[in-house]
Amino acid sequence: MATSASGTFEVKLIPLGTAEQSEGVTLGRMSADKRYQGDLEATGKGEMLSATTSVKGSAGYVAIERVAGNLGGRSGSFVLQHTGIMTRGEPQLTITVVPDSGSGQLASLAGQMTIHIVDGKHFYDFEYTLGGR
Repeated sequence: MATSASGTFEVKLIPLGTAEQSEGVTLGRMSADKRYQGDLEATGKGEMLSATTSVKGSAGYVAIERVAGNLGGRSGSFVLQHTGIMTRGEPQLTITVVPDSGSGQLASLAGQMTIHIVDGKHFYDFEYTLGGR
């Protein structure tokens, strides 16, 4: 049975190198530092690759993020894989726990995270399971 976790997070994106522009597309690379609060008390460190097109609101990104801290009173770490597409302002985002990436008391973690941005503030909802290897 899945367990739900929710809360807020802050993110700091830092450009890595110079963005490459060609034929209306900008390719970028950034590091991401996050601080999760709520049911997930943790820090996240990751890297993101992005592509922004010349059409307003159309872009894509992929990222890998290692999250370390406490989830529902259990300590450990795990890795999230992000895949995001925006088509003329309409977002589609999938954030999934990388299989077998958990450690410590989160060794058997599986699940998916959803993020929401409201008035510039970031929120997460995380549906997860532990066990069942």
